[in-house]
Amino acid sequence: MESLMARRTSNKIEPAVMTFVLKTDSVTPGNEASFTADLSQIASTVNRRFYRQGLNWAVAGFKIFTTGDDLVINIKKLPNTWVMSNAWEKSMRAWLKMNNQALSETESVRPRFMDFKIYADAFHHTEGYSSNLVPLDGSLPLTIPYQFGEWESSKVFVPEPYNVTPATGTDTMETLEMVAVGASYPGASATTGFNAVSLIEGYANSRALPARADPNTPGDISDVAGPTPENWLSAMFNEGITQDADIIDELTTENIIAPYPFENDGTNVDTMYPGGANQAPGLEIHDIARVTTTTLSDTTRLKGGNFPCGLVRFDLGNAGTATSGMTIMIDLVPGDHRGYLCEPMTEM
Repeated sequence: MESLMARRTSNKIEPAVMTFVLKTDSVTPGNEASFTADLSQIASTVNRRFYRQGLNWAVAGFKIFTTGDDLVINIKKLPNTWVMSNAWEKSMRAWLKMNNQALSETESVRPRFMDFKIYADAFHHTEGYSSNLVPLDGSLPLTIPYQFGEWESSKVFVPEPYNVTPATGTDTMETLEMVAVGASYPGASATTGFNAVSLIEGYANSRALPARADPNTPGDISDVAGPTPENWLSAMFNEGITQDADIIDELTTENIIAPYPFENDGTNVDTMYPGGANQAPGLEIHDIARVTTTTLSDTTRLKGGNFPCGLVRFDLGNAGTATSGMTIMIDLVPGDHRGYLCEPMTEM
């Protein structure tokens, strides 16, 4: 009986807070504002248990309360693409290699809560983690926030061998943070003072490009007629006036370039990865809702989904006559990752 009970309890879902309640600042008529939530940071705080940011979180749904008469609510997230997944993993492994090399002779100083943490985009980087939405407890009215602990962004240290400090004659080191999407070097953060590099832009700039044309065929491939055909292997089966030459000509001139833009494709001269500097540089739209005077009980429900790195962006546009903020309820999904349904970003 004891062994049976042990088996039953070993696979149970750990207790964890399943609903996060957040509250934004108010937005006055004619203006819009953006707010960022980090589900891993919130879960670590409300459960007093460390959750890494590198998780792909499952969200059951959102319920948002407002008081305005004409609002637009956008929910965005990191792109749910193989590009984002690969860019995150390649950047994470490079960052880990950098740290492991530095710690090779001083392993004892490795931080217990060492974690690969990034910003969603340039806006998030500028605002800093200090602007992340804070969860509220159940006291009435909903105004008592939890207190966050330490949540520091990961840094990249790039040597500058040609940037020599005149006074000392020593090399200097460039300290950079990381954003998931957009261009690299958006400017120094107002909170940390460091510039940032883009995961997707860096990934794009480290990879080979598609061939300009595939197949890359010789110019004489369609020369299958006349007394001296260059493509004589095909000409051997020329029975006179046939459509082979026309067919081959079309097959070798159409549908030979990738259906997506890329650097040196004949038009574009820079990388064109989705989520990078030049192609869809913003976050991915998850859902959009309109709030008007006919919205029932000032309550808006938006769909659930998966959120890479647990980073969620809420945009509120106020085109009405009344000031309004958002009270946001995020419903999570029970699962076997310390109480939640989520997976490591390496498995995205």
